Amino acid sequence: MKHANLILVGFMGAGKSATGRRVAARLGRRFVDMDAVIEARAGRAIPEIFACEGEAHFRKLERALVLELAGQRDLVIAAGGGVVLNPDNLRDFERTGLVVCLSAALETILKRVGHHRNRPLLEGGDKEQRVRELLENRRALYEAVARQVETTDLTPDEVAARVLALYGEAPEAPV
Repeated sequence: MKHANLILVGFMGAGKSATGRRVAARLGRRFVDMDAVIEARAGRAIPEIFACEGEAHFRKLERALVLELAGQRDLVIAAGGGVVLNPDNLRDFERTGLVVCLSAALETILKRVGHHRNRPLLEGGDKEQRVRELLENRRALYEAVARQVETTDLTPDEVAARVLALYGEAPEAPV
């Protein structure tokens, strides 16, 4: 996997950013948090993008960033939780990298994201019910990713070690 990107996907709170930072440091690579890049480029937080331009606009920004990042090498990328909604995103990432899906139990996700205000899809109403609905709607998309790491009972360092093991065992991606 000499120059292939490593892309972490999964539901919000699964540990993509925390794991991505650790993996990037261990590989000596640049870490890219897609949500942070979108916010920086838009000059506003994701909840504001959703509120002002809508989710469809956010998904267009996300799609453009996927295309840009898939054209680069030596990156560790934490994708947004909804990147799996467009199958082209995963296809493009898989062309130049290894995609690993992180998952966690509902209770763990709620502990990790329940108090965050930067989660526009959880705004308004019962957060637990909203997480359940989103997880159920996306479950098949996440499960379709070939490489999986369950993060519920693992420390961030343990998750990073499992991701690195998968990365080391993967065949060389086309360059």
